[in-house]
Amino acid sequence: MLFTMNNAVAGFSKLTKEEKINWIAKEYFANPAEAIETIKQYWNSDAKLQQLHDDFIENTISNFYLPMGIAPNFLVNNRYYSVPMVIEESSVVAAAAKSAKFWSTRGGFKATVLGTEKIGQVHFIFKGNHDKIQTFFNVVKSNLIASTESLTANMQKRGGGITSLELRNKTHELEHYFQLHATFETKDSMGANFINSCLEQLAKSLKEEASNYADFDVSEKEVNVVMSILSNYVPNCIVRAEVSCKVEELAEKKIEDPREFAEKLVQAVRIAEIEPYRAVTHNKGIMNGVDSVVLATGNDFRAVEAGVHAYASRNGKYSSLSHAKIENGLFTFWMEIPLALGTVGGLTSLHPLVKMALEILGKPSAQELMQIVAVTGLAQNFAALRSLTTTGIQEGHMKMHINNILNQFQTTPEERKLIKIHFDNNTISHSAVVSFIENLRK
Repeated sequence: MLFTMNNAVAGFSKLTKEEKINWIAKEYFANPAEAIETIKQYWNSDAKLQQLHDDFIENTISNFYLPMGIAPNFLVNNRYYSVPMVIEESSVVAAAAKSAKFWSTRGGFKATVLGTEKIGQVHFIFKGNHDKIQTFFNVVKSNLIASTESLTANMQKRGGGITSLELRNKTHELEHYFQLHATFETKDSMGANFINSCLEQLAKSLKEEASNYADFDVSEKEVNVVMSILSNYVPNCIVRAEVSCKVEELAEKKIEDPREFAEKLVQAVRIAEIEPYRAVTHNKGIMNGVDSVVLATGNDFRAVEAGVHAYASRNGKYSSLSHAKIENGLFTFWMEIPLALGTVGGLTSLHPLVKMALEILGKPSAQELMQIVAVTGLAQNFAALRSLTTTGIQEGHMKMHINNILNQFQTTPEERKLIKIHFDNNTISHSAVVSFIENLRK
């Protein structure tokens, strides 16, 4: 029987946690007691720790678990890292670890932070003379920045703060639309709250300065601020990650002809550079690595995803984030991606496993974390391309995925042993595994 709610609920946020759970169970489940039991199974037995997690968001009823794994042997700028990864997809951690080990014997990964600039904007409407608003901005610019000093003082002590402020005329795209375009340095903080606080102060000061500006007429003094918000598009907060070696050094068990392998991989990357349908999946593989480390370290993977995919379209067409070439006998594989990350603030000082992940990584600075995240994405991409251009993607993926199928059918240890022996020499697919299980049980 399917249960659906027919009426809106009033005051849900004001209910206690227990009341919320009881209401959900009663409204949506044929067996409310079973639903409540499942919800509470995922509570932490430590009440204080559970309360900490409850307070991360609103209307909390339980915890949603994702596996946290480790990909060891990442040699980055001549330093070894064991990289924490939080992800639910089979084979991602194994692929990253395999790629890390492969490149650790070929010089490892090189990573360089090319910029750390972050962006925020005050979007406003000005129905006046364009030359006058530019003159006005030139006059009051220093006052606008000075109005944020109480907010930026601590950040400035760490070498951060507002690095530039521009007036941008966007009226050719939207009537009367202007913006204050601000750039920021936020050091080891991701900086979202800091940036947004500064922008709201800039907006307030903009309105005050306009209302008192003698050269504006009455209507021009009425600057209408639409919104003040940071941008998750950070094309100048960039990290480059790369690997390279002599073509012949690519040889290993499944790469008998390294020259053919290198040429095929370069072709695969070129296809992703010109074909958006392939580029989306290609870049998704990169983000398997990127997002899993971003999650493990308590950063905002939705912001990272949005910024990265915008960057992949920066030339007017969605394209591959990674690139590859063979030059003078040298194979090089690299990418540059925007990553606005933090190692202080937010969940980094609250979530116990986030703190542990950062400890495993040696308490990195934000720039060091950018490098680690980028090379993990590149490693993931190399692993996927290696599989695609040699054995095919499904062989390794299905070997990992088979555990999910076995769990789904609650197989016994004896059944698992027979199933794994059978599929050591047979093609794995969901239907083949299910059919084998059914035959075993007949």
